[in-house]
Amino acid sequence: MDNPAEQNNNSRQTALKFVVLVGVVSLFSDVTYEGARSIHGPFLALLGASATTVGVVAGLGEMVAYALRLVFGYLSDHTGRYWTITIAGYILNLFAIPLLALAGNWPMAAALMVAERMGKAVRSPARDAMLSHAAHHMGRGWAFGLHEALDQIGAVTGPLVVSAVMYFKSDYRASYAVLLVPALMAIAVLLAARWLYPTPRDMEDSPDHHLEPQGIPRVFWLYMGASALIAAGFADYPLAAYHFQKTGLISEVWIPLFYAVAMGVDALAALWLGHRYDRKGLSVMVGVALVSALIAPLVFLGGFWPVLAGMILWGVGMAAQESVMRAAVAGMTPAGKRGSSYGLFSAAYGVAWFLGSAVMGFLYDHSVGALVAFSVVMQLLSVPLLLVVSRRTRA
Repeated sequence: MDNPAEQNNNSRQTALKFVVLVGVVSLFSDVTYEGARSIHGPFLALLGASATTVGVVAGLGEMVAYALRLVFGYLSDHTGRYWTITIAGYILNLFAIPLLALAGNWPMAAALMVAERMGKAVRSPARDAMLSHAAHHMGRGWAFGLHEALDQIGAVTGPLVVSAVMYFKSDYRASYAVLLVPALMAIAVLLAARWLYPTPRDMEDSPDHHLEPQGIPRVFWLYMGASALIAAGFADYPLAAYHFQKTGLISEVWIPLFYAVAMGVDALAALWLGHRYDRKGLSVMVGVALVSALIAPLVFLGGFWPVLAGMILWGVGMAAQESVMRAAVAGMTPAGKRGSSYGLFSAAYGVAWFLGSAVMGFLYDHSVGALVAFSVVMQLLSVPLLLVVSRRTRA
């Protein structure tokens, strides 16, 4: 019979394999939809959309991607069908992308972009809940950071694939069509993961695992408010890409390459930030919020090199939001409420992202300086709340 040390090592190895496998699913998924997102702004502009429209579409997509998680997070906890909900969400999430090759006008393209985000809303709470159970044996920051790093390898590859298609064919529709290949690969690996690990919750042996779900603690609500402020002031890439095209600051070939740079930074930063979170807690997010306040001034007011620096910082900000933010939710909530907690957190985050994106799109049409001021203020307002949450979670 295995001793406790051997059992813990086996549990850790099992958890690591599960996180890596789900990370590979995310890798192929990100090749698909992050490659597509790198050209959404210019494609909508080509079809006749305004900056306000681009901002609203980007924000609406993110609001759908996050707000509907409230519903599907509850359903995943209530039904226990985490895998079924995850698989259904990935199918919608991934196959909306190649259909963009057939879009004949911007409303049709916008509907497919929102549908893709809806698929993400369906699958994310259930998937993150399953990941959180595996993270119990690995360190939550490290597990979510590793998942995000694999995720971002795909996010780098996708824009590079699109950039290559644009270089050789200069055709947005061909770029969307090519992304059917990684979409099929993601679904294949996802089904393999389902077969190998049918009940991921068994990986977590927490004190509340076999008890009735507890309530969500008060500190969670403060943390949710701080995260919403960060989301509201974080400019989405389609609006930045729209700015690049409109000003002629960056050529069409460079637009997806800048996005690839940001995603590469995201992958590396996620590992480091996840490790720091396991050691230092949420104080890590305070530094990230301060760094994020520099993004809009660099991206919307700078030339080529300041914009590149802004995109590097944008990647750091995204890494924190996709690794540390998610890990912290798992650390604040009981296992039986994990799906619902992720859904609730994501709903607030997504609504804030939508409102912020819509405001920034509107401001861009009237005053770039006002857009920059709005972004900076939102990031800085999150800092006091994060400091309070950091102290309470340490206590």
